[in-house]
Amino acid sequence: MIPVSCQISNTVFCVCVQKTGKSPVSVQKGARKERIDYMNGTTVNNKYGKTYHLPPEMTYDWVKKDAIEKAPVWCSVDLRDGNQALIDPMTLEDKLDFFRLLVDIGFKEIEVGFPASSDTEYQFIRALIERNMIPEDVTIQVLTQAREHIIRKTFEAVKGAPHAVVHLYNSTSVEQREQVFKKDKDAIRQLAVDGAKLLKEMAEETEGNFTFEYSPESFSQTEPEYALEVCNAVLDVWQPDAEHKAIINLPTTVQVAMPHVFACQVEYMHRHMKYRENVVLSVHPHNDRGCGVSDAEFGILAGADRVEGTLFGNGERTGNVDIVTVAVNMMCHGVDSGLDFSNIMKVREEYERFTGMRVHERVPYAGDLVFTAFSGSHQDAISKGMTWLKEGKSGDRWDVPYLPIDPKDVGREYESDVIRINSVSGKGGVAFVLKQQFGFSLPAAMKEEVGYLIKGVSDRRHQELHPSEIYQIFEENYINLGTVFHIPECHFRQEKGIRAEVTIEQNGEKRLIRAGGNGRLDAVSNAIKTYFGISYQLSVYEEHAISKGSSSKAAAYVAILCGGKHYWGVGVDEDIIKASIAALASATNKLAVEQHITEGREARIVEIISFIKNDYMNVTLDTLSEEFHLSKPYLSKYIKEKAGMTFQEAVRKERMKRARTLLRETDQTVETVAAEVGYENVEHFNRLFKKNYGLTPVQYRKQEE
Repeated sequence: MIPVSCQISNTVFCVCVQKTGKSPVSVQKGARKERIDYMNGTTVNNKYGKTYHLPPEMTYDWVKKDAIEKAPVWCSVDLRDGNQALIDPMTLEDKLDFFRLLVDIGFKEIEVGFPASSDTEYQFIRALIERNMIPEDVTIQVLTQAREHIIRKTFEAVKGAPHAVVHLYNSTSVEQREQVFKKDKDAIRQLAVDGAKLLKEMAEETEGNFTFEYSPESFSQTEPEYALEVCNAVLDVWQPDAEHKAIINLPTTVQVAMPHVFACQVEYMHRHMKYRENVVLSVHPHNDRGCGVSDAEFGILAGADRVEGTLFGNGERTGNVDIVTVAVNMMCHGVDSGLDFSNIMKVREEYERFTGMRVHERVPYAGDLVFTAFSGSHQDAISKGMTWLKEGKSGDRWDVPYLPIDPKDVGREYESDVIRINSVSGKGGVAFVLKQQFGFSLPAAMKEEVGYLIKGVSDRRHQELHPSEIYQIFEENYINLGTVFHIPECHFRQEKGIRAEVTIEQNGEKRLIRAGGNGRLDAVSNAIKTYFGISYQLSVYEEHAISKGSSSKAAAYVAILCGGKHYWGVGVDEDIIKASIAALASATNKLAVEQHITEGREARIVEIISFIKNDYMNVTLDTLSEEFHLSKPYLSKYIKEKAGMTFQEAVRKERMKRARTLLRETDQTVETVAAEVGYENVEHFNRLFKKNYGLTPVQYRKQEE
C-alpha cells in the first residue's frame, strides 16, 4: 500500500505533468531562469556582494557587554536630515515650533539645517538666533560641505549664536571616490583637511562660540583604516583639547552590513583615533536594512559617546535611527535617557502635524497597537501580571508579561492601549474599530456593553461584521435616539445655578418644561425627570471631538443609572451643548422604552412638581394652593395620585437631592448642609438622610470620596 504522503505527492506530480508536461524540478529551474532573466541575465550572487570593509583589527570587546549603562549625548537631526526627506519641507514657522518641541523633550544638541542649501534654511537659523530662542544649555548644529563658499555662508548664518556645532563632511567611500568625485584617496583626504582649516579660520573671525564636527560620509562603505586616516588628519588641524573637544561622527549613510560589522568598525575607530580623550565619538545610523536601532545600540557598546537621529526614524529613504526607540529601550533596562517621552502620543501628534508623516501602528512605544493584546491568552497573562504587581509581589520592579515597559511611563493607557479584542477573541476590538474608523472614543465603562451588543449580532448572523456594519449597529442603538421623545430646543439662563426652558416633543406635540440645575445638563435632566415622573442618576459624562471624517463635530457620551442598571446614550452635533443634550435624550429614551413609558405626565402635575423643585426651601401647601387656585385637600390628593408621593415627600426629595450635591461637591459641615436645605435640627436631618439612602451624611460623603 502506498503511504498517504506518497499518494499526495504523486497527485501533485501528476497535476504538474498534466498541466506543464514537465517535472516539478523542471518547473523550479524554469522559475529560477525567469528570475535570472529579470536580473539581466545574472544571478543574485553575481549581481550583489559585500560593499562594506572589515577593519584590519577585530577585538570584539563590545560583545562582552550585555547592556548600555549610560545614555549617550543625543543630537536631533529632525530639522535637517528629517526635513530634507519630506515631500513638502517644513515652513519657517513649523520649524520654529518643531525646535521648541525638541527643546521640551530635552535635546541639548539640535541640528537645525544646512544654511547654504536654501534661503528658508538660512532664515530659520537667523530667526532662532535673533529671536533669542536658543536656551543657554542647548547647542544648535549646522551642516556644511567641505567647500569654501558653502563654509563661508554657513558661518554667516550662525554668527552670534551662543554656541554652535559646525558640522563638516565629505564622502570617503570607494563608490563615491571613484564614481562621483573621481579622486584618489589623497585628494579626498586633502579636501577634508582644507575644509577643517577653513572652519578653524572662520571660527576665529566670526562672533560666537563654536565646536567642530567632522563626518566621513558613507563611512559604512569606506575602508576603516582609510576613514581613520582622514579623521586623524582633520583632528591634527583642529588639535582638540579638554576645553575644546571635537566631534567625529561615523554615519551609516547607506546601511549595507549587519549591525555587528558596524560595531566592529566603530570599535576600531574608538581604539585607534588620535586625541581620543578629547574627541566625542558619534554615530549617525540610517535604516536601509531595518537595523538603525541595532547600529546605534551596538555603536554605543563599541565606544560611541553620541547618537544623531530623528523622532520616529524620519529621514532619507528608509530613514534615520529612531531616537525615541533607542531612548525608551534604555529606560526598559533602567537607564535614564535624559529625554522626556512621558507623553509620547503628544510628541507623535506634533511630529505628524509638522512633517505630514504618519507613525505606523507598529512603531515601538508610539504606535497605536504596540501595547495592544488581541489574543485572549495574552490578555489573561497581562491581567494576571497586573494583579501580581498590584499585590506587591514584584516589589518596585516592572515585570508584567508581554509588556516590556509600563505603558503609563510613556503616557499610554491600560484601558485603551493594552487590552483590546478583535472579532475573533472578544469584545474590545469593537471599541478599536469605532475609534480608528469613525473617531468615537468610547468611555471605558461603555466598551463592554457595546462589545457584547456587536458580538451578539455577529453570533446571530454567523458572520464577521465589517466596520461599516459595526457603526450602523452602534448608531441605531446609541446615537441621537428619539424613539419616545426628542428635545428640539433648549434655552438657558444663570439664576441660582442654571435655569432651563426645555422643549420636549412627543407624538408631534411640544411641551415647554422649566427646570433648574447645577449646570446645563443637570437642568435638562431635571426637566426630563419632571416631565416623565422618572428618577435616575447621571453617572457618566464624557465628550471629545470626532477625529475621523468630520473633525468639526463633537461626540458626547452619557450614562444614567436607574435600578442598578446603566443606560447609555451618544450625541453627535457641531455644538457640544447640543451633543450633550442629545446623548442624555438617547439614554433616557432607552430607559423609557424599557420601562414602557410612552408619554409624559399631565401639564398641571408637571407645573406643580416644577414649582416645588424651584422653591423647595419655602414652598407650603398654602403657597401651592394660592399659586394654582386649588384647595389644599385637592392638591394633596392630586399630587399623591399623579406623582406617586405626598407633598411632604416631594419637598423632602428635592431637599435631599440638594443635600447630596453639597456633601459631594463642597467641604461644608453636615450642620451647614442641613441648614442650607431647610433643616435647622441636624439630628432630624441625619435621620431623614439615613432613612432615604441607608447611610448617614458623613458615611455618604466618605463613600463618594
